[in-house]
Amino acid sequence: MVNDRATTRPGTSSRRRMLRLAGGGLALAALTVGAVGCDEDAVDAEDAGGTGGSGAGKPKEAGSGTGSGSGKDGQAPDPLWTESTPAQTYGDNDELVTAAGVVIASGSPLAALDTATGGKKWSLPGGAIPGAPLLLGNGTLYLASSEYDGSVIGYDPATGKETWRSHLSKAYRQPRPIAVDERQVYVIAEILEDDGSSKTNVIAALDSATGRIAWKEQRDTGTEQNGIHAAVRGRHLVYTDVKKNLTVRDTATGSQVWTHKTTKTNYGFFAVHQELVIVPQGQTLQAFDLSDGKEEWSLKTSGFAAFKEPAVVEDVLYIADSDRTLRAVDPRTGKELWQSEALTKAGLQVPRQYVKAGGTLYGATDLDDKGGIIALDAKTGDVRWTFNDGTGDFHAWLVATDGKRVFALHGKKLHALPV
Repeated sequence: MVNDRATTRPGTSSRRRMLRLAGGGLALAALTVGAVGCDEDAVDAEDAGGTGGSGAGKPKEAGSGTGSGSGKDGQAPDPLWTESTPAQTYGDNDELVTAAGVVIASGSPLAALDTATGGKKWSLPGGAIPGAPLLLGNGTLYLASSEYDGSVIGYDPATGKETWRSHLSKAYRQPRPIAVDERQVYVIAEILEDDGSSKTNVIAALDSATGRIAWKEQRDTGTEQNGIHAAVRGRHLVYTDVKKNLTVRDTATGSQVWTHKTTKTNYGFFAVHQELVIVPQGQTLQAFDLSDGKEEWSLKTSGFAAFKEPAVVEDVLYIADSDRTLRAVDPRTGKELWQSEALTKAGLQVPRQYVKAGGTLYGATDLDDKGGIIALDAKTGDVRWTFNDGTGDFHAWLVATDGKRVFALHGKKLHALPV
């Protein structure tokens, strides 16, 4: 059993975090069960807009069909298409995905739209469980069963047809996938007591070929199923949770390799690169070796600024801070490649999610009208344009790309932008 220590997070929660945890609560209410999220070793330890120009001027509202503009003269391009979706999102990056010629936003029913036209390709009536990820791997979309029957199901993202199914057993309740690699799907599930209650949970690996349980490890009393962010690199499954834990397990056996209690983790968001896990902790950004937990490098902000969510895109780490300074960092060494004040000069909020297409870095902001989708020069951090649909919806923006288009989700509006 892991040495999970349950602790509480001091301070007040952000609106986005409350939305995210509310998603788990919706599932709990539907089943009279707790929502999934992982707090492994309690030693483990977190708007819309369209503006013309570099954040200045009136919001550029989404239109239909021309894709004109191409960001020339600081103007955001017109959308190639805009469609309403049944999206139900809580601000996690894995609630908007693209694969096999479709783009999918978490919701009920779960609808897959053609990336080129926005036309519906398929839908699943039950949809995605609120707060659960859309997990892609091995050419498969893995979802927790909307029937709340303890199953995890794999679908062909191109057609929506079921291709794989696994079931832990009646001793466990509502398993949810958290990560996937070439061999296994990793899930968190509640362990049921005789009276139907649950005080503990289990982390398990399911064989992605047969659906059989490869291993399972019970976690300590007091850990929770909410707020898990996970990734796999080789023999290491790494994840964070709302208890401010950072934990690494061996993917072959499930045994805990190491765990750290972190100070601040921006609600659990982290980045991985090669054999490093990179975690923001207030004014410090730390990189730990996945094999032993040793700190390999650290980077500090100036003044009292706190680091926001990081992302490694094409071997470059991008991260902003609360002073709206954006940095590009070599994830192997922690050396800064460039630092930009363009967000501050343009009066924009900082991105919380990043994707790249061509030489442009696209960032999605949180709950603020001074943002939306921000197009940045990937070599300098300069702002090229900002897209905002002008709806004022309180949901965080989400962004994804297939390399040919950039998909921007805001509330229930999904926009396809040319790259």
